Amino acid sequence: MRAAAHRVLANGAARFGLTVLLVLCLVALAAPWLGTVDPAWLDAVNMNQKPLTTVEWTGPDNQTAPRTLWMGTDSFGRDVYSRVVYGARVSLVVGIAVALVALSAGTVCGLLAGYFRAIDAVLMRVMDGLMAIPGILLAIALVAAWGASLATVIIAIAIPEIPRVTRLVRSLTLSIREEPYIEAAISVGTPTWKILLRHVLPNAIAPLIVQGTYVCASAILLEAILSFLGLGLPSEIPTWGNIMAEARVTFSQHPHNMLFPGLLLSATVLAVNLLGDGLRDTLDPKFMKRTEGARR
Repeated sequence: MRAAAHRVLANGAARFGLTVLLVLCLVALAAPWLGTVDPAWLDAVNMNQKPLTTVEWTGPDNQTAPRTLWMGTDSFGRDVYSRVVYGARVSLVVGIAVALVALSAGTVCGLLAGYFRAIDAVLMRVMDGLMAIPGILLAIALVAAWGASLATVIIAIAIPEIPRVTRLVRSLTLSIREEPYIEAAISVGTPTWKILLRHVLPNAIAPLIVQGTYVCASAILLEAILSFLGLGLPSEIPTWGNIMAEARVTFSQHPHNMLFPGLLLSATVLAVNLLGDGLRDTLDPKFMKRTEGARR
């Protein structure tokens, strides 16, 4: 495990992606201290102010004091900087939660489908049916049916990702179950659940970690798309998607309202993808062998 960690940290892409994600996580955790004002507070006097403008700001206590608006204000007079900082919380929570839900459900389904042939035929046809539906359309339909909430958004985004994880784990299980040590375990009467948990699952961990990073990046983007379309969380809960959705009306006059959340969204997805690429390069033995063969 320590050697794998050293290999990951030695990879430039993984190190850069991990650093950016750690900074974003710290920003999300420290949002109550970094956010200068309540992200939902409306100051009608200071609507659509430009970045780095110093204004007389009236807070919730009706006290007026000079404040520097680091990222300006939106068309409702809300501080864009505070909303972007708090929006990092939602995006990271959605990305991590979707990855955990998709990996958990997909791993269970993939292990069952790959090890038990009777289950495989039925379960994989269900997964094929889910994969036939575009993920964004399925997520929109689920959110529209269940209503917009954080839990609903997480589940709606996770469901389209489960078939992809299932197919990955199934393919790994089909190859691992033919190994001699699995046959030896079966011959000595080892219970099936022990074979799956002690022999099959540990050999699938590295590909699952890599897949989890891609699921996380896809979930962050999909949440932003849902919020941009008005199907995500309500506007009083700041997310990068609904910040950009509200800013599109005044984009030509005040592009900063969309620029800052868009840059952070792009940086987050890029960091997660770079981390995934670095993990793949260092943890996937098959990919490492192909890379070494190509270099030779």
